[in-house]
Amino acid sequence: MVYEPRKLLLRALAGERTERPPIWLMRQAGRYLPEYLVTRAAAGGMLELCNSPDHAVEVTLQPIRRFGFDAAILFADLPQIAAALGQVLEYKEGDGPVLSPPIRSAADVARLTLTWLHQKLAPIYETVRRLTVALPPNVALIGYAGAPWTVATYMVEGRGGGATDHATIKRWALSDPEEFQPLIDLLTEAITQFLARQIESGAEAIQLFESSAGILPEPFFQRWCVQPVAAIVSALRAKYPDTPIIAFPRGAGLLYVGYAEATGVNCVGLDSTVPLAWAADRIQGALGCCVQGSLDNQLLAAGGAAMYAETDRILAALGRGPFIFNLGHGILKTTRPEHVQSLVRHIKSQ
Repeated sequence: MVYEPRKLLLRALAGERTERPPIWLMRQAGRYLPEYLVTRAAAGGMLELCNSPDHAVEVTLQPIRRFGFDAAILFADLPQIAAALGQVLEYKEGDGPVLSPPIRSAADVARLTLTWLHQKLAPIYETVRRLTVALPPNVALIGYAGAPWTVATYMVEGRGGGATDHATIKRWALSDPEEFQPLIDLLTEAITQFLARQIESGAEAIQLFESSAGILPEPFFQRWCVQPVAAIVSALRAKYPDTPIIAFPRGAGLLYVGYAEATGVNCVGLDSTVPLAWAADRIQGALGCCVQGSLDNQLLAAGGAAMYAETDRILAALGRGPFIFNLGHGILKTTRPEHVQSLVRHIKSQ
């Protein structure tokens, strides 16, 4: 007898067309929620919040309590793995995460080490373990990491993706790919180990965020985005064949199809620019791959008729499944919680 997972999200990731689309939203635990701001202040800041299992569990649960999403995503921050490899991570008001010293040469890469990776990331594994007990039985737990290229952009630029034009990393990766390769190799190994520990701690699915996929020319997209993620998927699948993997190559455009096929992920997250009929035909149809997305986060911030109209268009195009409803990028801090509640009710009424 074939085992059919009960949780709606896991059924969609297994390739089923579910009775309604499961819904969760990127950055669903965040600054748009007043209770999150209270918890973050109590923790003493972003870094303390991420490294405190008590507080990280609380903020992960807050949107589940308020909105009843079908999945919770582990609350942590993408550059924590860079800090675990040896960079110094700080959060500066109005500037987001800052990593120092930036990685700019082969000598800088050589100073990074896997030695203390799991020791420094131990609070995250403890958060996962606690969430497996704290979450409602119908809610799936998603672990996550940044993909190697996206984490590398933080490490080389020294700050988050939205605060840079990526000129430094692009010059290095495009002009001297052989010198740049060891950084990607190190990150591929570190992220594989990081995700494996999350699965062992209780994560039921994994999402890889490739937020900076869209900045690379096609040959370099293949080398720095596709190949490392394919290696991570292969390694995880060899040990944990039943754990589904979602990847979100934001901005990949026409390269989405080749990315989904070459990486072998169970599901690809679509950004808001991807034509829906094309995705339904080329990804859901031809590849039989689950898709996730793709409401524009500005429409969620606006709410009302425009949000509902676009939501219905997405459902009509992708609802034949397998499909998970989400945004094309994370919830904006200006979003009113009642708009999120309205969206969840609308999806659950399908």
